[in-house]
Amino acid sequence: MTPYRPLSLTEAESSLTSSSLEPLFTFWQAMALRRRVFWVSMFLVSIPVFFQAPLVRWLPALSLLISGLWLFLGLVLLERPGFRLAGDILIGFTWTWLAGSIYWGWFRWEPTIHLPIEAIALPIVCWCIANRRAVVGSYFYLGSLLGTAITDVYFYWADLIPYWRSLMLSPPEQSADILHSALAHIQTLQGAAQAGILLVLLVMIGTLPLHSNRLQWWAFAGAVLSTILVDSLFGVAALLA
Repeated sequence: MTPYRPLSLTEAESSLTSSSLEPLFTFWQAMALRRRVFWVSMFLVSIPVFFQAPLVRWLPALSLLISGLWLFLGLVLLERPGFRLAGDILIGFTWTWLAGSIYWGWFRWEPTIHLPIEAIALPIVCWCIANRRAVVGSYFYLGSLLGTAITDVYFYWADLIPYWRSLMLSPPEQSADILHSALAHIQTLQGAAQAGILLVLLVMIGTLPLHSNRLQWWAFAGAVLSTILVDSLFGVAALLA
């Protein structure tokens, strides 16, 4: 019979880590990864738009060409084991940048075709999901598209479309007056109720996916919830104009 030998401190720590703490470490690592995907998704929706907005107004062709750069980088990273997730998300971001370049560069004065152009990559994204390619980025794109759709619904519901057209067709020096008129139009009890309903809808759609353990749903949630941030920032800009 093998005599009993007490474990050394090093052996005890190793045994404790492997048997008791390893599931906990795995859980926290997975949670940290999901959170990173969430915050990266929020960043990619809310921050680049403020760089793209002036770019598409003055150099739309350059913005369109940059879409190719994002796609190239995404495909390159997707083939590198340590950067696949980054490449995955970047490919999804490519589609939002591409759609924004096309619409805001050449068609921004016509709101009725805004959503169809924003959905230009929908067939590609559906193919990617069906074939398990760039799934996280594809869900990011879908979340961004859904947030855009809900914002557009508010513009139609609140009868802000005439102000949209006027803002896009008028000289820059008239922008402040148009924005102030649009704000006055929605600063009513009905306007507040409409905004509140769509805000609740965005929060519900954006938070429910956070109960999932799948990274793609966290990317989707980040993209949807960032719509609230972007709309709020543009609202503040309109107030300060």
